[in-house]
Amino acid sequence: MESEKVNHMLMMLSSKIPAGSIPSVRTRLENTDISESEILALQSQMKDPLLSILLSIFIGTLGVDRFYIGDVGLGIGKLLTGGGCGIWWLIDIFLITDATKQKNLELLSYYLR
Repeated sequence: MESEKVNHMLMMLSSKIPAGSIPSVRTRLENTDISESEILALQSQMKDPLLSILLSIFIGTLGVDRFYIGDVGLGIGKLLTGGGCGIWWLIDIFLITDATKQKNLELLSYYLR
């Protein structure tokens, strides 16, 4: 894939994947024939880290933030324990953004095999 297209795709994806993974994603994009429209479709399936932190702050004790990113088991655990009596909720406020970006990276890696 052309370098200009790779840079454009990385710019679109950079806020949704971990910063440390950008070099490896760049390499994978350069070595694949995936189209820009496929990346756009994939990006629409990715979860927004900003929305996940807002969900965590406002209704995280119900586990909605974990349900949103696909961690159903953790979501059920938070729901049943009231966010771990508030402790799990507080910790998750700091962890949910990285967890969201990691889930997005897993989704991207699946398509860039």
